[in-house]
Amino acid sequence: MIAELGLAALWMAAALAALQLTGGAFGLTERGETLGGVVRPVAVVQGLLALAAFLCLIYVFATTDLSVKLVAENSHSMKPLIFKIAGAWGNHEGSMLLWVTVMGMAGAFVALIERRLPERTMLATLAGQAFVSLGFYVFLLIASNPFERLSPVPIEGNGLNPLLQDLGLAFHPPTLYLGYVGLSIAFSFAIGALVTREVGPAFARAMRPWVLGAWIFLTVGITAGSYWAYYELGWGGWWFWDPVENASLMPWLAATALLHSASVLAARNALRAWTIMLGVVAFSMSMIGTFLVRSGILTSVHAFAVDPERGTFILALLAINIGGALTLFALRASTVTEGERFAVVSREGALVFNNVMLSAILGIVLFGTLYPLFAEALGAKVSVGPPYFNPMSALFAIPMLVILTVGPLLRWRRDAFVRIGKALVIPAMLVAAAGIAALGIGGVPLLPFLGLALSVGLAWASLLPLRGRDLRRTPLPVWGMVVAHFGIAVALFGMSSESAFTVEKLVAVKVGEVTSVGPWDVKLDTIEPVAGPNWTALEARLLVRYGPAGDISDMRPQSRSFWAPPQQTSESALFTRWNGQLYTVLGGEAEDGRWQLRLWWKPFVPLIWAGGLLIALGGLLALAGRVASDLRRIIAKDKIAYRRERQGR
Repeated sequence: MIAELGLAALWMAAALAALQLTGGAFGLTERGETLGGVVRPVAVVQGLLALAAFLCLIYVFATTDLSVKLVAENSHSMKPLIFKIAGAWGNHEGSMLLWVTVMGMAGAFVALIERRLPERTMLATLAGQAFVSLGFYVFLLIASNPFERLSPVPIEGNGLNPLLQDLGLAFHPPTLYLGYVGLSIAFSFAIGALVTREVGPAFARAMRPWVLGAWIFLTVGITAGSYWAYYELGWGGWWFWDPVENASLMPWLAATALLHSASVLAARNALRAWTIMLGVVAFSMSMIGTFLVRSGILTSVHAFAVDPERGTFILALLAINIGGALTLFALRASTVTEGERFAVVSREGALVFNNVMLSAILGIVLFGTLYPLFAEALGAKVSVGPPYFNPMSALFAIPMLVILTVGPLLRWRRDAFVRIGKALVIPAMLVAAAGIAALGIGGVPLLPFLGLALSVGLAWASLLPLRGRDLRRTPLPVWGMVVAHFGIAVALFGMSSESAFTVEKLVAVKVGEVTSVGPWDVKLDTIEPVAGPNWTALEARLLVRYGPAGDISDMRPQSRSFWAPPQQTSESALFTRWNGQLYTVLGGEAEDGRWQLRLWWKPFVPLIWAGGLLIALGGLLALAGRVASDLRRIIAKDKIAYRRERQGR
């Protein structure tokens, strides 16, 4: 019964998306004002129905309703409840339902809250949102029905991929989707502005908080996904340039450029066409990622392999949505003027430069992700990895980081580097000192060397916008900028340290033997069997000590065996200190009774994820400041209107 209710809610949501599209389109005409009036409430109800459908799917997973095909294929009665619930989006159909739910709820919140856009632009925006949603509703209902029944009902389900049976699955995909799909708002805003030709500071101020909210979730999702893969896969790496990882990075790069471009448009009425274009590109990257993950053309830990027909359907949606938006942009771009001019040496100039650098990195990642697919289609096998991505991205990332230290200190419109020269003396000295220290250590590769040097200078420079201010009265958006830029410096230092100083060791030891990795002594104390709710494991007890005088602590890596579905996994154990992390993985037993251990000492690696969270926190502070400012503006307008009304009486 619950499955049928979910399917009915999905059909009704699709019907309302069609009505929302129709109402928005006709509402733009002179005779369609009445129909346009229903668009906002229809958008709200559509989002609620999509949410209801998704909650129904969670319910059938939580109760292990094996009469639902999706549950039987991706769940098991012996799984812990948290993984039963997370299994609702740990598959193709469920993840697509989560996609349309986020898109529907995003449209509903815009319809409920947004009052700054002119009504015609709002109608066009909600119509654009409905157009994209409708395609995905059709895809779900025709090609990927998540509520399809199964007969006869199996005795037990197949279970969930053991690599996904982790708390990371419960938090990473929903967070990532809130950002990934939340960028549909930027896309719809851009479409609405192009249709009505109303592009200006008011448009940018209205769009910016929505983009910022999506960007925050996307930042947290990427950070959490990186850490999840780091500890779960047992490879010891925090980023693999996996195509599906790239699929989340590309919209983040575009959204970062969009945020800065929208700030210029909101503050100085410049970069109009560029802002619109980035709004289209940001969500286009999300859709390309959707195609890569769900078309079945990728073999990845993250990808959902599906049949070619579904991939073709998604490709058609991608072509219609992206192609239509780019066509509309081409037709209307000439009517969108660039607005106010500014000097090259100015804050706008610095933002434009970094936007170009971000766009170049986006192009590099997109090319490196898609090139192997095109090569394979032509019969050639090509692998593109760190040897391509790292140096090519660095060519543009390094100049961007240099300008990032300078840009926030520049004035709007026009400035001169001479004016801020004194403020940059200390950051320059720190860069030089960090470089000399890295050279003194020796053996540091070029890119980590540059990263270490720049991160120290950027960390100091990120604090300079606070100088001379009363910190208690400093606006939250300024704090947000400072914290986010400081987070970039922290993450960069962690990345560079991990790349430059990581020590790895693969050993085979008997119980009672001691080995070392970096400054750590590691003793294999015992090997014991343990059991979990749906797995058994061999667990190693490692006694570890940092340096000769350090305290002894224990770590417990495991080699797990799942039975639904049958699969062997390695569960790493991590020990974190202020200056790094010891990473341990238990391997198999050799014939002579020795056990394989893989050990890493990774100096300052936790700073990578601490920096990512600081970047997201900076975005959250900026969002809170923008929302508070808007609320104050609305309250002030209401007070003025109330006074005028009383005076009129």
